[in-house]
Amino acid sequence: MARQRIVITGIGGLCSLGTNAAEIWTAMREGRTGIGAISNEHLHEMGGRLGAEIKTLPEHGLDRRRLITMDRFSLLAVIAATEALKESRLDLSDVELSRVGAVVGTGIFGSETVEENFRVLLLENKRPNVFSVPKIMPGAPAGQVSMQYGLRGPVFGVTSACSSANHAISAAADQIRLGRADVMVAGGTDAALTFAMFKAWDMLRALARQACRPFSADRDGLVIGEGAGMAVLETYEHAVARGAPILVELAGAGLSGDATDIVAPTVEGPAAAMAAALADAGLAPEDVDYINAHGTGTKANDEIETQAIRRVFGRHADALSVSSTKSMHGHCMGASGAVEMIACVNAIREGIVPPTAGYRERDPACDLDVTPNVAKRRTVRAAISNSFAFGGTNAVLAFRAV
Repeated sequence: MARQRIVITGIGGLCSLGTNAAEIWTAMREGRTGIGAISNEHLHEMGGRLGAEIKTLPEHGLDRRRLITMDRFSLLAVIAATEALKESRLDLSDVELSRVGAVVGTGIFGSETVEENFRVLLLENKRPNVFSVPKIMPGAPAGQVSMQYGLRGPVFGVTSACSSANHAISAAADQIRLGRADVMVAGGTDAALTFAMFKAWDMLRALARQACRPFSADRDGLVIGEGAGMAVLETYEHAVARGAPILVELAGAGLSGDATDIVAPTVEGPAAAMAAALADAGLAPEDVDYINAHGTGTKANDEIETQAIRRVFGRHADALSVSSTKSMHGHCMGASGAVEMIACVNAIREGIVPPTAGYRERDPACDLDVTPNVAKRRTVRAAISNSFAFGGTNAVLAFRAV
């Protein structure tokens, strides 16, 4: 029996580039950056350090009784899921809700709530919020999406650091192929722009001082961002039967573990995940036109990703278009893969490769076509999205035109 084809029928998202998927894509296409000096009042001691903030949330219509049970990372997930479901034109009143589920990845947890609790307990000597535990849980965003729309199919959270969104989307596709659901809402979310989390990253000496410049010889680190991205997944046949808009096919996924070091990446792990994604999708290296790179902007990560791409794609690596959209929306932690999914979907649909913004100097150790600063027009038949995380947890998604 032929394997079921999984397609994406709706996408939604918000990050520093915009409060919906269309705004995010327009900013990516134009090479605009959402990175700037942090204005969050709780981060004032960071002295103007860089971040990629969502300055203003869109109208979401959630009532106070729901909001008091939600940390910011859950709220972002619900907003993105609302947009994705609307675009998919899925009539929830006309489907069996036990056949619709949600999987949401997060790399951190409810850090806003944790920080607020410490502030209240230690500085103000008051009681913490009664909903602190359910607000903090890594699985809370999936639960909140489920409750918002009455989804009673498979509902769970995924956490694998910066690969969380890609793992979540892969796991959601598996639920459909295993016959546990007809439709899944999947993606990632994180809101890690809090004082303690920012200081922790600063201690790792991983943060950029001036800009996020992936693959550029003068790169000096990553920029923390916040955001969420969600997709509606279903089989091709299910989408056609209900007349849904089909955006792209989620052609395959590749997962691997480095099994070496908690922070230092390897070439072998990322290469194995990319090779597995191609095999799962039935794609030859020559079929891929675009790679949305993990591309954090740190010295080691970008060099190792370059080596891994060359190992998997061989001579075709020189014909690939590669870019890191983190140069524009920052590293949104567990949401990064979901925001980058928006880039891949639209690159295929519009034939435009978004750029790596801020690129200034060629690095011989990163000798790929990294699409510097300006978007490129080219046919994109298939694209892959790389996510490689602390702990050596790697997840790569492959997308294909329908």
